[in-house]
Amino acid sequence: MSPRIHRRQMLRGAIASGAGLWLAASRIKADATSPNDKLNLALIGLGGRGADNLNSLASENIVALCDVDDHRAGNAYERFPQAKKFYDYREMLDRMNSQIDAVVISTPDHTHFHPAMAAMQMGKHLYCEKPMAHALGEVRAMTELAARKRLATQLGVQRHALSNVHRVVELIQSGAIGQVGECHAWVGGDRGMPKLPTDFPPVPEHLKWDLWLGPAADRPYSPAYVPYEWRFWWDFGTGETGNWGCHILDVPFWALGLRHPTKVSASGPPVDPRRTPTSMATRFEFPANADRPPVVLHWYHSKDGPDVLAQNKLPHFDMGVLFVGADGMLLCDFDKWRLYPEEKFADLRPPAETIPDSPGFHKEWLLACKGGPAETCNFDYSGPLSETTLLGNLAYRVGREFGWDAARLMAVGCPETEPHIHPTYRPGWTV
Repeated sequence: MSPRIHRRQMLRGAIASGAGLWLAASRIKADATSPNDKLNLALIGLGGRGADNLNSLASENIVALCDVDDHRAGNAYERFPQAKKFYDYREMLDRMNSQIDAVVISTPDHTHFHPAMAAMQMGKHLYCEKPMAHALGEVRAMTELAARKRLATQLGVQRHALSNVHRVVELIQSGAIGQVGECHAWVGGDRGMPKLPTDFPPVPEHLKWDLWLGPAADRPYSPAYVPYEWRFWWDFGTGETGNWGCHILDVPFWALGLRHPTKVSASGPPVDPRRTPTSMATRFEFPANADRPPVVLHWYHSKDGPDVLAQNKLPHFDMGVLFVGADGMLLCDFDKWRLYPEEKFADLRPPAETIPDSPGFHKEWLLACKGGPAETCNFDYSGPLSETTLLGNLAYRVGREFGWDAARLMAVGCPETEPHIHPTYRPGWTV
């Protein structure tokens, strides 16, 4: 195994050198020497998003496949018989270090950080599903290590490549609705608060339960957690905010050039110490930059959507973003956008299309691994995005508004946030 790096040493390095550096020009290339050469890829997590990622990357050399659940792995082993099969990513990286160029992680949220850090310490380029990690300190450590190692990284925010999102960003940045000082973003539904486990049968033969738990506290196996409900347990997932927040908040983050908020608050139903809520409202304050005034960003997990839609007599979108500018409003989801008041913008000519079409979200990363242009959702961009989604959960869980010192990775005057920022891992999983 590669040498261990203490978490706090890593974070001090991030602060000293300035998290946010992205050295695309001097990025380390994989062994592939041209865009036509194939990368040797290892995939960790083969079910759900893992299966989709595998399909999107199948044109490369798939040399290693790792999953703790033979059922969730599906037919991946049969499709790629040349790939080595593993249950433990640590064994995979140890045995195949010299044969791997890049790693793809598509596991539950609580098991992103450990394989990501191990792979990047070995100099492997990385594609990781959202959110980047389970805790803020983990995200910051991953962001800084990727920059320090000059690696090609991509967070699985696939909708970043959609042409409709590009057009929205161009409209906002062209000043179509004037300076934007407020933005609302949301996802519908009321998922969360799963039933408490009452059934603790033997661990199925196809599942390596101890490896599935990874760094989380030990507990008996229950179908209440796997294969999907883990998402709504704080020890494993990040709720609908972590699930959808990175996708939807990507739009205002890109359009408004957001990085780190300076104040955070949240509200919702009474906090359950084990399970994520069925609804939540979060408020972030971002400082002004050279191109725009301060921005207040609202994030909602709400079955009926935010009240601001009805208040302004706007149509209901199941998920979306509402930009509130000095001269009007822009309402969008991933497929469409509309300007209000409609009569004011009836004759608007959209700005020139300046954002180039993506060659494909996964293709961006593959080309970057081979020394091509920087991928659009590299960790320099998606690290602050992931941190913000986790900050919303953090404010809700502690039940307090707090100032956020991004440089020090600290909630000002709110020490009860510290265990959530820097979690404790069970024995054998210390980083």
